[in-house]
Amino acid sequence: MEELKIITPSIKLDQLVKFSGFTETGAKAKILIDLGEFNVNGECCTKRGKKIKPGDVIEYKNKKYKVVFDEEGAAAAEAEKAANPEE
Repeated sequence: MEELKIITPSIKLDQLVKFSGFTETGAKAKILIDLGEFNVNGECCTKRGKKIKPGDVIEYKNKKYKVVFDEEGAAAAEAEKAANPEE
C-alpha cells in the first residue's frame, strides 16, 4: 500500500486529492469526489470537506493509499513559515 504524506494533523478530502496529484485542479477533484470515485476507510465518500487524518485509508481506482503524517515535511514547512513571516 502506498503512502500519502500530509504535513498537517488533518486535511480535507478535496485538498488531499489535488495535492496528492490525483487531479491537477480543485475543480476536477470536486467532480471526482461528487461522482463517488474515492473510498475513505472502505466507504464511498462524496463529502469534499471530509477530514482525512493519518491512519485513514483512501481508495481510488482500486488502489489503496495509507495517509501518514510527514514529520520532516511538517518541520520544514514550519521552518520556512518562520523564515518568511509576511507570506
